[in-house]
Amino acid sequence: MTDLQAAPFYRVLFAGLGAAAIVFHLGLIFYGLVPNLIARPVHMMLALPWVFLFAAKTKTEAWSGAALAAAGMACCLYIVFNEDALSDQYGSLYGTGQMVMAVVLLLVVLEMARRAIGWPLPVVAALALAYGLWGQHLPGEFGHPGIPAVSFLGTLTVAEGGVWGSLTGISVSVVAIFVIFGAVLNAGEAGQGFMNLAASAAGRFKGGAAKVSVLSSALFGSISGSASANVASTGAVTLPTMRKLGYPKALAGAVEAVASSGGQIMPPLMGAGAFVMVELTGVPYTSIILAALLPAILYFAAVWVGIDAFAQRHDLPALKAEDRPTRRDVLITSAFFAVPFAILLERMFVGGYTPQYAACVAILAGGAMLLLDGKLTLSWPRTVDRFEAAAVGAGRQIATIASIILCASIVIGVLGQTGLGVKITSLILSASGGTLWPALLLTAVACLVLGMEVPTTAAYVICVSVAGPALQQLGLEPLQAHLFVFWFALLSTITPPVCGAVFIAAGMVEENWLVVAGRAMVLGVGLYLIPLGMIANPSLIGLEQEAFAAVFAALKVGIGLAAISFGIIAPKAIWLRILSVLAGTAILFVPLSTL
Repeated sequence: MTDLQAAPFYRVLFAGLGAAAIVFHLGLIFYGLVPNLIARPVHMMLALPWVFLFAAKTKTEAWSGAALAAAGMACCLYIVFNEDALSDQYGSLYGTGQMVMAVVLLLVVLEMARRAIGWPLPVVAALALAYGLWGQHLPGEFGHPGIPAVSFLGTLTVAEGGVWGSLTGISVSVVAIFVIFGAVLNAGEAGQGFMNLAASAAGRFKGGAAKVSVLSSALFGSISGSASANVASTGAVTLPTMRKLGYPKALAGAVEAVASSGGQIMPPLMGAGAFVMVELTGVPYTSIILAALLPAILYFAAVWVGIDAFAQRHDLPALKAEDRPTRRDVLITSAFFAVPFAILLERMFVGGYTPQYAACVAILAGGAMLLLDGKLTLSWPRTVDRFEAAAVGAGRQIATIASIILCASIVIGVLGQTGLGVKITSLILSASGGTLWPALLLTAVACLVLGMEVPTTAAYVICVSVAGPALQQLGLEPLQAHLFVFWFALLSTITPPVCGAVFIAAGMVEENWLVVAGRAMVLGVGLYLIPLGMIANPSLIGLEQEAFAAVFAALKVGIGLAAISFGIIAPKAIWLRILSVLAGTAILFVPLSTL
C-alpha cells in the first residue's frame, strides 16, 4: 500500500472523483452539447488519476504516476482553454510549445494504456506512430509518401482525427453512461437478484448449479460486459456451490469461464462493443442489440446443452431445495434490476429516446433503489457505502475503458492518415484469392491472435478497421462483418495460450488452467461456430427486419449446435458421436433449400 492509499483522505478523494465523473457524463446528456475538444479532454482528465494513482502498487508507481497525471492534465487543460484557436488550426501544430504538448500527450496516453491493460496495445500504437513518422522510408507498396510531423501529430492531438476522434466521443457520451448504469446496479441488490432468479429458474434441473452459473452470468454480463468481472463476481458464488456438490474442478471452472465470456456478446451492453459498433457502422444502437440478441441466446443455449451432455459423464446434481431462494426473495431482489432495465427499454423502444438518455433515466431509478435492501429495510450508513461503491466502481471502469479507447484511437488515426488500412485490406483480398471463406479464416486468425494480448473491444476495433472493408467487398453486409469480427475477438477469453477468463476461474477452483481451458473450449464450441453460422445464415441477425425468418434461422442453427455439442461431449459410441457432429455441421452450414 502506498502512502497515498494509506492517507485518510484517500477514500473521500476517489469517491469524490468518481462522483464528479458521474455528474460530468450525466450532465453532458441532460444539459446539452459541449464542444468535442472540451468534453473529450475532460473525459481523459477524469480518467488519469484512476490509472496513475488509484491503481499504483508501489511508491515509485505513485510518484511517477502523479507526475504523468499532472502532465496529462496540463495537456488536456491546454486543449480545453484553447479550443477555439485549435479548431482553426485544422490539425496543424504551431510552434515548439504545441509540438512538445503533442508528444507529451501521446506518451501519456501510451503509458496510461500500459498501466491499465498491459504492454500489447501500447506497443501496437507505438509501432503505428513510428510508421506514420518514418513509414516513407519503407520500400514497396507498404511505404507512404510521407506526412509532415506538424500535420501528422497535430491531427492526432489537436483535431478530431486521433486521440479526440469519434471513438473517444463514443466513450464519452455513451459507454461511460452505461458503465455508470452497471456500477449503480452492482452497488445494490441487482447482483443478488440475478443469482436468485437464476437459482430459482435453473437450480432444480440436473446440473443445476452449472446452469445457475450460465443464467446468472448471462444476466450479470448484460450490465458488466466483462468476462473477468463476470468470473470474479458470479464465480464467487457459483464455483464454491459446484464444488460443494461434487462437480469436477475442471468442469466447474470451465462452466464459469464459458458462461462469463458470454457477457460481452449479450445485449444490451456487450462490453463497449455495441456502442463502438454504432460509430463504425452507422447502424442505430437498437438495431445492433436486436441483431446480436439471437446469436447471444444461441450461445448460452449451446452451453446449456453441453452441460446436459457432461451430466451423462459425471454426476451433476441439482441444487437442494433448501439452497434455492424463496419465491418472495426472488420477486423482491429481481426488482432491483428489473425496474431499471424496464425503464431503460421503455424509454428507448416506447419513448423513442436515445440509448444514453434512456440509460440516464434508468440510472436515477437504480440510484433511488440503493436506499433499500432485499428485506426492504432502510439504512443510511449502508446507503452511503453503496453510493461510494457506485462512484468508485464507475470512476475506475470509465478510466479503464478510456485508456483502451484513447490508445486504440491513435491506431485508427494513423490508419486513416497513412492509408495503411487500405493496403492491409488489399493484402487480405489478395491472400484469400478474392473469395469469402478464406478471407473469413484469415480474419478469424488475426482476431484470435490480437485478442490474446489486448482487450476484446480494442482487438475488435483494430481488426475491423483493416479486415472489415475486405469482408464487405466480398459481399458481407456491414453489420454482418462487424459482428463476425467482434465474436472472434472474444475467442481469446477461453482459447490458449492467453485466456483471461480461464486463468481466473482456474485459480478460483485451484485446477491446472490448461485442463480448464480444454473443457472450456469444448463447452464453448458455440463461440467458434456461431459467427460462421451468421455468415451461412444471414437472416440470423435480421430480427428487426424479418422476425419470422430470423427465429427460423435461430432454430436451424440451434439444432445444429446442439447436435455438435452433444457429439463432442456425450459419452456415446464413437460412430454415434461422429454422426451427430456431421449432421449438426450440415444443419448449421448447408442452406435450408439443399437439406
